[in-house]
Amino acid sequence: MTNSSTNNSEITTALSNEGLSHQPWWVEQWMELINSYRFKKRLERAWTYAREGNVTSIRFEGRRVHARVQGTGEEPYKVKLWLDVLNDEDWGYVLEALTQKARWSAQLLAGIMPADIERAFAASGRRLFPFKLQEVRSECNCPDKANPCKHISAIYFLMGDRFSEDPFVLFQLRGRTRSKLIEDLAKQRRAALKAIAKEDESKRKNSQDSTTNLDSSPPPHPAVLDPSLWWKYEGNLHADLVVITPAMEGDSGLHSAGDLPLAEEPRFPEARQKFLSHLHSQGAMLAQKAMLHAMAAGE
Repeated sequence: MTNSSTNNSEITTALSNEGLSHQPWWVEQWMELINSYRFKKRLERAWTYAREGNVTSIRFEGRRVHARVQGTGEEPYKVKLWLDVLNDEDWGYVLEALTQKARWSAQLLAGIMPADIERAFAASGRRLFPFKLQEVRSECNCPDKANPCKHISAIYFLMGDRFSEDPFVLFQLRGRTRSKLIEDLAKQRRAALKAIAKEDESKRKNSQDSTTNLDSSPPPHPAVLDPSLWWKYEGNLHADLVVITPAMEGDSGLHSAGDLPLAEEPRFPEARQKFLSHLHSQGAMLAQKAMLHAMAAGE
């Protein structure tokens, strides 16, 4: 009998020959689940089903994956696959963690799964990725009593492709769609910024000297007069924050990110509109230049 390490090696070789290697790390982690399955012949047959078009349909309905796989019978077999969802309390912990670390939000908005994303789920005591194959729930109406059967396993392989295209599918399987996650992140971020602004205003009032002329206005921030100063940054920028990606459909990342924590904004309300208008116009122009530069550098 062939052992599991040989099985993993042969399946991985098959994936490489078909051009599915060198996938993002989150896809490789998902594939490790099915590669840990010890029944070599069943996996080989499942890979053939996935490669040769035996999966006649695959669709996502909420947190479940529904598929039809043509086997030896006349009618395709019905397959369902899902993960345990996180409840609202669990998601509250996750969203709070994502809000506190801007890099996670920036990478997710760019379609990249942060390598340390599980740290955001640690506070809830839950995980984003299944730890073992048994944590992935699945059903198939074929006669095979084993689970996963070859029809379910074929869907595992195709799910890897789907995760490569859109890592938000993993969040959807855990109970949060892409749009809902971004909406919740923006709401959480606005609440955090409001609390910070309120705290800053309270400190400012408490620190005012009783002899200060309340009618006098502080000098305006230089960036109010010259918005180009917003583009200057003297510190070291973390490499993970620099992401060059084509614009998403619909609103830009600026819209999705919600309100920006503008310096001096409570005391200089005119700075907000001036800066945002400049930011959007400059962002569109610089994004185009960045993409052209990136494509030229890759040639």
